[in-house]
This record gives sequence, structure tokens and C-alpha cells, in this order.
Amino acid sequence: MTPQSNLMVLAPVASGRAPELRKLLSTMNRSPGIVDPENTLVPFGRLSSVHFARFIVLEDLTTNEVAAYGVQPGNYPIYLAFMADFDGERDAFTGELVRIAGAGLQQIFSYCEGFSQNTDLRSWMAANNVPIATNYVNWIGRTSRQVGEESALHTALAGYVVQNAAGLAGLQPQQVHERLRQYIRSEQQSGRLSLTPAAPTPLGWHIRNLAHCVGVLLVLLLLLPFLLVYLPFFLIMLRRAEKSDPAISYRVNLEHANQLSLIEDHDVTNQFTVIGSLKPGWFPRSTLVFVLWVANWTTRHFYNRARLARISTIHFARWVFMDGKKRLVFASNYDASLEGYMDDFINKVGFGLNLVFGVGVGYPRTRFLILDGAKDEQKFKYVLRRHELPTDVWYNAHPGLTALDRHRNSMIREGLEQDSLSDIEARQWLQLI
Repeated sequence: MTPQSNLMVLAPVASGRAPELRKLLSTMNRSPGIVDPENTLVPFGRLSSVHFARFIVLEDLTTNEVAAYGVQPGNYPIYLAFMADFDGERDAFTGELVRIAGAGLQQIFSYCEGFSQNTDLRSWMAANNVPIATNYVNWIGRTSRQVGEESALHTALAGYVVQNAAGLAGLQPQQVHERLRQYIRSEQQSGRLSLTPAAPTPLGWHIRNLAHCVGVLLVLLLLLPFLLVYLPFFLIMLRRAEKSDPAISYRVNLEHANQLSLIEDHDVTNQFTVIGSLKPGWFPRSTLVFVLWVANWTTRHFYNRARLARISTIHFARWVFMDGKKRLVFASNYDASLEGYMDDFINKVGFGLNLVFGVGVGYPRTRFLILDGAKDEQKFKYVLRRHELPTDVWYNAHPGLTALDRHRNSMIREGLEQDSLSDIEARQWLQLI
């Protein structure tokens, strides 16, 4: 198994240069929301291990909202963020990235503070890589190559079944299974189809993963007496803060909403990026740090097989602190429309939304952090849309494939590689095709 890794290069844009940078990034797109995989700056289509990538200028339009708490809004710079989700180790990916797109990256990052023609690109990217508080991967170990090969497998099988429907109609399910196995073997031998075996899981990843799994549990066990003593005080402080939080409710700016809509729904999968300030003070900040620390354990060791709680439409997602943990960025790649995406979360895991976003400025009032909040559906949607930013460049290595499509294709491959299936198993397998 080849585990997935991530990268988020974050750097302030030089003063006054954001409009020029956005103009340059727009040249990577065929049209708004549709990237050219072979663009001259970063030809994503030539990167062998990438799943998703994006360039986005992070200019928070809601920083003044924190003034409702009697706090002076922060004078934050405009940032450029480059995010990527890929297979294997980060060093290998950045090496391939620099080899293929070094000149283009130099041009893009030249708009950032502290970057010059003499800057070593790999070292600078490593120095500006921001650690992720919580990371989610839909299926750890399913590589980009595997996704492509299994999609081609499904296409080949479906085509064969359609073209040979008459000859297959009189066969039993087990016989059809064997006939299709023979067909795929011939396609592989001819070089028209590849099904690359999974690589061995790196020993270092096993060790780090086990250490993280056990380590977090041990820390929680050691902290348990303190947490039990702290709990009643926490609940009192939490309710006091929730009752006294100012109500912030603004409708979405129509021009901003239209700008967001231009880059959405060009495919079955969409991108999503929001940025916002945390409520001022140590209490909300420490609460979110703890929540995301625990959430990262669950996504790494529990929610790593096609579902984030009851949600099966997310491919990759990340929560990232910025500016001394005063702000938070959330970025995801998801299936269907934004409206459906938000409804999915509200209806299935509203308490989870409250936990990870409830201490954000402007979020609908929660009750004990897990109740209410997102249940105020209209206000929740307004808040998310106001804090959402248009992604300047977004790349999906496998357009047209939902998370469920990818899982189905993997199941088809698993069934194909079985020497024999029972009649019921063969029938169920054929239904996948």
C-alpha cells in the first residue's frame, strides 16, 4: 500500500501584487473553474502521483467581524496557498513537481515576499509548508494510478458486456465471471490494459502510524483525570461564552456569490475553501486545538475507508491553523453541488460541524458546542458562503469519477482477481459492472 501525503505551501503575497498574481494564475485555466492540465506554468497532468491540487489567493473578506467582540481586527497579509494531495512521500512529490514545473513555480512564487530568482525552490517550499491540524483521506492507500487503471478496467468490462450481450445471456453468473477474466487477461497481455499490483507499505509509515495511534490514546489516558476535573468548569465557561457571543448575521454579497458560482459544477466533483477568524481568547482557541487533535486521530485511524462519519462524498479535506491560530482554513474536494454538500453535513453530522467550526466568528450559536449551530440552516449556509473563497486554479486528476465510483471500481477489480466466486457472489459482482 502506498499511503497518501499532503503539501500546503503558504506565503504572504508582496504588497500590491495580488491582482497581478491572480491574472497570472488565470492563464492556467481554459475558462473559469476549468484548468488546463497541460498549462505552461504547472502542467498537473504530467504529475504521476497527484490526486488534487489548487492555487488560491487567500484574501479574507470577513476579518472585520471580530470587532463585534471588542477586538481590533488583525492586519493580516494576503496569502498565496498551493495545496496538493498525492501518493507517497512529500520529498518525492516535490522533486517531481520541481523537475516538471520548476520554472512555472518560480514565476508564481516570485509574487510572494522573500522569494527571488536565487531562492532554492525546494528548500523554500519546505520552509513554507504549513502543518495540517486535521487531514482526511477518503481511502488511504488507493493511489492515483490505481484510480485511473480501475476506471479503465470498468470501462473495458462494461464495453465488453454490451458488445457481447447475446453470447453472455445464456451463461451462468460464474461462467460470465470467468469469461470476463479471460478477456481482461488478453487485454493485459496485449498492453491495452494495466492493473499494477500494490506496492509494499513502507515500514516507516507503519511505525509512525502505530506510534501516532498508540501515542494519542496514551496521552488521552494520562490526561483523563485532569479532563474529568476540568469538564464541569469547561461546560460552565462554554455556556457563558455561548450566551454572551454577539449575534453576527450578514447576507451573502451577490457579486461574491456569483464569482463563486462561476467556478462550480463543471464536473461531478467540486472544490471548496473557507477561511475565518476564531473567537478571541485562549478558551475558544484551546478548545478547537483539542477538538482537531482528536479529530485527526479519528480520520487517520478510523475514518479512512470511504466515509467521514456518515459522509461518503469527500475525497480529501484539511483543516489548517493560520496566523498564530487566530484563523482557520478548511479546504475539501467533494462530490455533487455545494447545496447538497452542506445539506449532507447538516442532516447527518451537524454536531461535527459545530465541533470544528463552532468557535468561529459569525457561526450560528451552539449549545454545549454540539447542539443547535448548523441546525439554523439558512444562517449556517450564509456564514459558509460569506467565508468561502474562489479557488484560482483547481486540478482533479480523475474528472468524472465520484468517490463512490472509485470504490465501486476497486470492488470490481477485487472480484475480478478472485479465481472463483459463488453463484451469489458472481451475480452481485456483475451488478457492479
